Amino acid sequence: MSREIEFELPVEERDGGWALVGEGVGRFGLVNEYLGYLADRRYSPRTVRSYAFDLLAFCRWLAAEGVGLSDVTTEVLLRFLSFCRQARLPGQTGDNVHSIRDGRSSGYAAATINRRLVAIAGLFEYGSMRDPEAVNPVPRGSERRRVTRAERGGLLGHLARPKPSSRLRVREPKRLPRGLAAEEVKTLLDSFRSLRDRAIAGLMLYSGLRSAEVLGLGVDDVDVARGWVRVCGKGGRERRVPVDREVAGLIQTYLLVERPETAERALFVVAKGPGRGRPLSAAGLRAVFRYHRARAGAPRAHPHALRHTFGTALAEAGVDLPVIGELLGHEHIDSSIRYIHLAPAHVRAAYDAARETQRARG
Repeated sequence: MSREIEFELPVEERDGGWALVGEGVGRFGLVNEYLGYLADRRYSPRTVRSYAFDLLAFCRWLAAEGVGLSDVTTEVLLRFLSFCRQARLPGQTGDNVHSIRDGRSSGYAAATINRRLVAIAGLFEYGSMRDPEAVNPVPRGSERRRVTRAERGGLLGHLARPKPSSRLRVREPKRLPRGLAAEEVKTLLDSFRSLRDRAIAGLMLYSGLRSAEVLGLGVDDVDVARGWVRVCGKGGRERRVPVDREVAGLIQTYLLVERPETAERALFVVAKGPGRGRPLSAAGLRAVFRYHRARAGAPRAHPHALRHTFGTALAEAGVDLPVIGELLGHEHIDSSIRYIHLAPAHVRAAYDAARETQRARG
C-alpha cells in the first residue's frame, strides 16, 4: 500500500539547468548529479527539463511507496510501469469507457511512459558508471540502432557505438502525422487578431517551425528583406528556413507597430499585462492556441498540427525527401518518410509514372 508523501519535492530551473529541490531532495541526490551530467554532455535544455520532470514523477512514486533509490530492483520498476499504465488522469473515466482518440481508459500514453523509462534507465546507467559495483536494476534488451547526437559529441565521440537498450518499454502504436484540412486552417487563421499571433501561426504553417523553435527566435534571427529565418532546432542543430513573403511582412509590421520596447532578444514577447515585454513562454503559447481553437471551433488546430500540415503539403507537391528533412529539421530521413505516406497525390503521381514506364517497355 502506498504511503503519503511527507515532504515537497518540486523541480526548479537553476543556473541554466534543472534540479529537484525541497526538503526531501537529500534522498534523491543522484538525480541532481545525473541532471548536471546531462547538461555537461551538452544535452538540449529542453531534454534535461523533460528528464527532470520524468525523474520527479519516479521519485515521488518511490517516496509514496517508501522505497529509496538504492533499493530499486527490477520488480520495483515493473510496479512503477504498472502504476503508469493504471493511473487515473484528469478527463479519464476508467472502467470500460475507452477514448476514441487513443483507445485508453486510464494511464499515461505509451510515449510518455517510455520517455520516463528512458530517463530512469539513464539515471541507473549513470549510477553504475560512478560506482561499478552498483547493480543496475534496468534489464538490458537488444542493441539500439543509432547513436544519439549527444553521444557523438566530445573528444571520443567517434568511438561511440550503439548500446543495449532497456527491455522496459511499452509498445507504441505507429502514428502518422496528421495535418489540418484547408477549412480548419482558414478558420484558425481568421480567428487570430494580433500581428504576433498571426506571424507565429504563419511560421509554423508555411515554414514548418516547431513551437520551441518559434519561441527561441531572436529579432536578429529573421532576415525580413531576404525572407530567411535562422532556426535552432532539436539537439542544437541550426538551419536556415525560407519565410513566406506575407509572413515576413507580418513580422516586419509586428516589429514596427505591435512589439513593445524591451531589452529582450526574443522576437515574440508578451504584449500586455504584468509580463509585458518578457519573452513569450511555452505555457503562454499554449494558452493562445487553446483560446483560438475554442473560438474558431477547430479542436485539432494544435501548434504541431500546423507543422504537420506544412510537411504534408511539401510531400504532396513532390518535394524530395532530403529537402523535406532539411526544411523540417529532421536528423533522420525516417522522420521525413512519414509525410510521403500522407500524400496520396504524390503516391498516385509516382504510380502513374511507373505504369507509363512499364507500358513504354511493352
